[in-house]
Amino acid sequence: MDSRIPRLRRKLARIPYTPNRSHSFGEERHEFRLGPRLPKARTDAFEAEHDVELPQPYRDFLTNMGGSGASPYYGLIPLEDCTLFTMNPGAASTGSRGFSRAYRPTRDGHLFLHVIERGCSDLVLIGVTGPLTGRMLIGNTDGFWGPNVSSAPDFLAWYERWLDHMTAGLDNRALELTSPRLHAHQKSLPSRFEDLTTSDHSTEAEPEPGLRQHWQR
Repeated sequence: MDSRIPRLRRKLARIPYTPNRSHSFGEERHEFRLGPRLPKARTDAFEAEHDVELPQPYRDFLTNMGGSGASPYYGLIPLEDCTLFTMNPGAASTGSRGFSRAYRPTRDGHLFLHVIERGCSDLVLIGVTGPLTGRMLIGNTDGFWGPNVSSAPDFLAWYERWLDHMTAGLDNRALELTSPRLHAHQKSLPSRFEDLTTSDHSTEAEPEPGLRQHWQR
C-alpha cells in the first residue's frame, strides 16, 4: 500500500459534506464519501479483460481507499464502468484534441481511462499506456477545448491536492485542472504532447479567457 493512503484517509474524514462546498455539479451524489474498497481480484480481472495495467497509485486508491464516490465533480466512476479512450490528433485550427472510445483491448496507441464523471462530453482521465501513463488529464470527447495535463505526478498527488483545496474552502475552479497554461511544465511532457496545456496547482490562478465561459456554464 502506498504510504500516502493513511494521510489521505485522515484528510477526507475531516471534510464534512456541505451543499455547494465545491461549487460544482455532482457533489450531492457522493457527499464526500467513498464507496467500498475493491478486492484485488476485481482490479486483476479488469486488467486482464482490457489488457492494461492500472497505474499503481490509482490501483492502491481503489483497493485501500474506495472504489467509487468522493472526488472532484460527480465522483469516481466504479471500475467496472470505466472506459478506455485514445487521444485524437490535434485540430488544425485550434490544436485541441478530442478523444475516441477504444472498444476492444489493444496496446496500439496511447490509452486513457475515464475515471471521474464530469458531465456532458467532458472527461477526467488517467493515462494507462504510453508516455503519459499515470498522469491525470481533463478533456472533451469532441475536442472543443484542451486537453489539460495536470502537473500532479500521479493520481494520489492529484487527489490530495483536491482534498487540500476543499479543506481550505476553495472550489473546483481552483484545482489544477482549471488553471491556465504553465510553460514551465511543458518540458516535462513527451515531445508528441508538447502542444497540450499543462496545469498548475496555484490557488490564485485565473482561467484563460477562452475557457472561462466553458467552466461557468
